[in-house]
Amino acid sequence: MTSTFNRDYYAELLAQYQPKNITTEEENDAAIALTEDLEHRVNRTPEEEALLELLVTLIEKFEESHYPIPKGTGNSMLIHLMEARSLEPEALVEVIGSKEAVLDIINQKRSISESQAKAISDFFQVDVSLFL
Repeated sequence: MTSTFNRDYYAELLAQYQPKNITTEEENDAAIALTEDLEHRVNRTPEEEALLELLVTLIEKFEESHYPIPKGTGNSMLIHLMEARSLEPEALVEVIGSKEAVLDIINQKRSISESQAKAISDFFQVDVSLFL
C-alpha cells in the first residue's frame, strides 16, 4: 500500500510545532527532542517524515554555525592515520625520507611537502589533498 502525502495533516503538524530557524540553544534542544520523538515512532507518516527532515535541516544549520568543525592539518591527518593503524614513526622512514623528517612532521616542526604528501597518500591509499 502506498501512502499519500496529506497536506492538511502536514499543515496541522506545522501549526502544532511551528518549526523556524533555530537561534538559541533552547530552541535547538527543543528541536532535537522533537526530532528524537519523531525518529522513534514505529509507523511514521509521510507528513511526520517531512517534518523530521525539516527539523534535521534546521538543527544542522544551527550546529554548523555554532559548532564548526575545525579543519585538520596535513600533519594532524598523518598522526591520526598512524594512530589508527598503530604505526610507529619508523614505519614511515622509507616513505618520507628520514626518521628526523618523520619526527619533525609529527611534532609540527615542519609541514609536509608536495612530494612527501604524494608518497604518504600512496602509502595509506588516501587522497593526497588530506596532507596539503
